Amino acid sequence: MLTEQEIKNGRVLIVDDKQDNTLLLENILLKAGYQSVLSTNDPREVLDLFVSFQPDLILLDIEMPHLSGFEVIEQIKSIFDSDYLPILILTAYHDRETRLHALRSGARDFISKPFDNEEILCRIRNLIEVTLAHHRIQNNNTLLDLEIETKTRELHETRLEIIRRLGMAAEFKDRETANHIIRMSKISKLLGVAHGMSEEEGELILNASPMHDVGKIGIPDQILMKPDKLDPVEWKTMQNHSELGFRLLDGHTSEIMNAAKEIALTHHEKWDGSGYPRRINGENIPLMGRVCAIADVFDALTSPRPYKQPWSMQEATDEIERLSGQHFDPELVETFMGVKEDVYNICRRHV
Repeated sequence: MLTEQEIKNGRVLIVDDKQDNTLLLENILLKAGYQSVLSTNDPREVLDLFVSFQPDLILLDIEMPHLSGFEVIEQIKSIFDSDYLPILILTAYHDRETRLHALRSGARDFISKPFDNEEILCRIRNLIEVTLAHHRIQNNNTLLDLEIETKTRELHETRLEIIRRLGMAAEFKDRETANHIIRMSKISKLLGVAHGMSEEEGELILNASPMHDVGKIGIPDQILMKPDKLDPVEWKTMQNHSELGFRLLDGHTSEIMNAAKEIALTHHEKWDGSGYPRRINGENIPLMGRVCAIADVFDALTSPRPYKQPWSMQEATDEIERLSGQHFDPELVETFMGVKEDVYNICRRHV
């Protein structure tokens, strides 16, 4: 509920080419307790005054030189993005067509000259109250939209953090570090976008790829923690992590979870069909799986393992190039070679 003082603090702009009329209206409003009253006798000034003064109500004459009241209304509508025009028409015309024209143009009300002082004060008060209530609703809606936006962003960030930590849980179990997740996901986005993915698709692969090895949570510790190379039986068990990850992430309709399960399942498939778990080949392997395969192998080669020393970035790059057309999509390898310096920079920043 608006207080009487809030209404009296409303800003009123008077537009009439007759100075006697503007002085009379100013006097009536000031005596009634309105403090923010401005007037002009030149309708060409209204647009600038509307922007600078931001009136809560305009008392607008119809018949004026240079611009009619209706033309002034059209000017205001051209810059005022609202369905509510705070305009009270002042007119000496009493015909029905003029009144209808005023209302159809967007004016809220009209009053005929000569007007009754008490009547015009009532109409002014009522319209200012409606305008201020309209502003309050708009402000509340804006605040509500901002709050919803904030909560949505927080929910999105929380979900992404859970995804990252779930990926990290699998890597920690495999004696990896959080930096592997960061490097691999950033390289995946870099490579994907360079190869033609949209920025939105790049963000999707960035946020979904941290779960590529989440299935390792289901692999026995004695295999994951073994300091030497795995024997054939152990290696077969290790390969199950792709299917385990797929099943773990399956059953959710969100875009990011669908992308994550696709990556978990396919990032160990090979271009020539010799990969695992399903031995699919070529473009039958989803693009995200092919991109993450290069990013994951490159980072694995350049990272220390209990059974090996890290390769240099040049050695790892040479290996990626050597396996083009066998392990990796040859076109993606070509793209990788074009952005290898950016890949190196990612690795240097996240040691």
